[in-house]
Amino acid sequence: MLEFVSNWANSTFGLAGSIVLFVIGFIALIKGGDWFVDGSVGIAKKFRIPELLIGATVVSIGTTLPEVMVSATSAAKGVSSIAYGNAIGSVICNTALIAALTVAIRPALVNKKALTLPVVCFFIAALFYAGVAYFAREFTRPVGIILLVMFAAYMVLTVIHAKKHPEDAEAEEGSEKELGAGKSVLLIILGAALIAVGANFLVDNGTVIARSFGVPETVIALTFVALGTSLPELVTAITSLVKGHGALSLGNVIGANIFNLVLVSGMAITIKPFAVPAEKLIAGMNASLVVDIPVMLLVMALLTLPAVFTGRLRRWQGVVLLAIYAGFVAFQFIG
Repeated sequence: MLEFVSNWANSTFGLAGSIVLFVIGFIALIKGGDWFVDGSVGIAKKFRIPELLIGATVVSIGTTLPEVMVSATSAAKGVSSIAYGNAIGSVICNTALIAALTVAIRPALVNKKALTLPVVCFFIAALFYAGVAYFAREFTRPVGIILLVMFAAYMVLTVIHAKKHPEDAEAEEGSEKELGAGKSVLLIILGAALIAVGANFLVDNGTVIARSFGVPETVIALTFVALGTSLPELVTAITSLVKGHGALSLGNVIGANIFNLVLVSGMAITIKPFAVPAEKLIAGMNASLVVDIPVMLLVMALLTLPAVFTGRLRRWQGVVLLAIYAGFVAFQFIG
């Protein structure tokens, strides 16, 4: 439906129609992120659940919707390279660009206890995912089902942890009025819908605008497809940062990364299993196994491990991660 609207606007009004929808998509993302953060913080305060844990669950599900839609559709159409690359690329983008920007701009203290669970769950999922890629070289349906089970287990463990450790709740003082549970849930639902609509309009119409100015297809794919599906995480992270909820921003990124591996990949693999793509080689070796997966593990380790042990994020982490992301993007262009 959203693609139909974009095509109709472009065919009826030309480039002007795409520009209008692009702007509408950007506004929808901003407002959707604002409502989503407000609703999530409202739930966190209402039920005394740590903001980091709320960010790692319900916020992350909403902001991962574009990745879910892109990967599921790609898998159904047999385009395995997009389904595979979308998950890994989004983790790298979320960590080394989105989280890195927030850390570089405003380093913050974090709750080590609340951070430990999502970090441990991520690396368990990532090592399983990497093990399958390196040793089996193909993702079968049982692997997809295992990943989806990991997703369910993570959600259950998160809720159990929140109930067992209410002392981890981060009471942040501020002038914000506490919202009721009903209104908070409504804001989350409306925010998620706006985020999904905004991301689609931005990606579809941004692609049309880029082509009209002669931007190469490879550049379009790298920016508007890979980065486009991560726009909700970026908007939510910036909105959280502006509102002073750094824990929610970090939790959202870590949670989104977990969901990219276990929910996004699990769903795509279960729909249609595929082999590890080997379209790009380095010295005769699969570039994904030599560069993409190692970079994914490296950037997450740089972001989370110092925070787990010291209880704070430092500006140098953001700067180093941004440098790694710049190098990773440059490699994609050079390759």
